[in-house]
Amino acid sequence: MVYEAPEYHPAFEEYCETIFELAEDGLDVKQARIADRLEVSRPAVSEMVRKMEREGLVTFADTGTLELTDDGAALAQQVVRRHRLAERFLTDVLELSWAEAHHEAGKWEHIISPTVEAALVRVMDNPTTCPHGNPIPGSGYEGPTGARSLSSLDTGEQFVVQRIPEELEFEPGLLEYLEEAGVTPGQIGVVTAASPDGTATVEVDGKPFGIGPFACERIIVSAA
Repeated sequence: MVYEAPEYHPAFEEYCETIFELAEDGLDVKQARIADRLEVSRPAVSEMVRKMEREGLVTFADTGTLELTDDGAALAQQVVRRHRLAERFLTDVLELSWAEAHHEAGKWEHIISPTVEAALVRVMDNPTTCPHGNPIPGSGYEGPTGARSLSSLDTGEQFVVQRIPEELEFEPGLLEYLEEAGVTPGQIGVVTAASPDGTATVEVDGKPFGIGPFACERIIVSAA
């Protein structure tokens, strides 16, 4: 499936993508969170949100959180789809690291045409997730039942890595660390120790390493 939303300024695309990803990660979409994610000032976010309201891309819920309209959701899905397809191509075909692919895909997502998008899908045989396990919109992906956070596991429990949420991609050095440690979708590991502060020691391919509480609460796994 190829999304073809009307053309908008790249800034609108960036904001719709951010709102989509925050909601996907189960976070309340507040202007402060958008400012933190995009590393811009809160007044700048407020101004952009007003423009997006006038364009019919976002609306405010009764709780004060932001929601995408149908047009905003279509634009977000188009951008997210192209970003994740680009990441998959950059890692699987060009063999870039996770961090490099994420950075480059942030540029590609705004310039990939429907023709190139369809070609990427064909060449890669319709991938359903990005390299981090996040669903590619329109691919028909359905996650496993019983998926939960790594932090919910007890010592001795085995797990299969399912998804590294987008939120972790914005933590400096974290993608590189997880990729090097082998915490990648499909890998099997075991929790060997848990600290009171939420840090877990896990073992993947016979190699132990620690994962801090922030990442443990967000990495999605299933039973091995």
